[in-house]
Amino acid sequence: MIKFKNVSKVYTPDSVGVKNIYLDVQPGEFVCVVGASGSGKTTLAKLMFAEERPTEGAIHIGDWDITHISQREIPELRRQIGVVFQDFKLLPKKTVFENVAFALQVAGAASKRIRKVVPELLDVVGLKDKGERYPFQLSGGEQQRVVVARALAHQPKIIVADEPTGNLDALNTKEVIDIFKQINEFGTTVILVTHNREIVNSLKRRVVTLDKGEIINDVEKGRYHI
Repeated sequence: MIKFKNVSKVYTPDSVGVKNIYLDVQPGEFVCVVGASGSGKTTLAKLMFAEERPTEGAIHIGDWDITHISQREIPELRRQIGVVFQDFKLLPKKTVFENVAFALQVAGAASKRIRKVVPELLDVVGLKDKGERYPFQLSGGEQQRVVVARALAHQPKIIVADEPTGNLDALNTKEVIDIFKQINEFGTTVILVTHNREIVNSLKRRVVTLDKGEIINDVEKGRYHI
């Protein structure tokens, strides 16, 4: 599903994102990527959905070799990988329904499909009754759930979530993580990038630990010890 082979990302001689990464993620896995600030977590995530390109090595996503993916191929890749960021990136002048629908519209989905799919997605994230609200009318946790719904719009095989609970309180954090667990139970591969020790230790899933751009630990059903 996801395979990194000897991957390095060097920004400058004094700034290395990741180095010598070997990583193999199987379909349906739930993997926590952890490490201190500056350890390379976000770089690793960005390499997965081609926001960054490797300096060395090879990256495969499914049957795709995305090591040297062309700009025109990236939209197709992004439809297979749903991405959730810490900052919500919602369109403030569009309703919740319209924010989720927008992801389908830009891909050319028919209006009939949009009217069918968007309510289903909002139901998955517990916001079926809030489709007509605007982002400013939602709590932070609700806004992040809209982002998750949008990331699911194309039924991606992989979800990459980079610090998705960084701006949330404990209750909203639990609700968002529960959604990721539910998505994973449906068979979607989930890559959760986080520095939150409590989340990682409660999940009891595979934990990949980065330090100074290198994987220093990779444990099934691990804990976050740093």
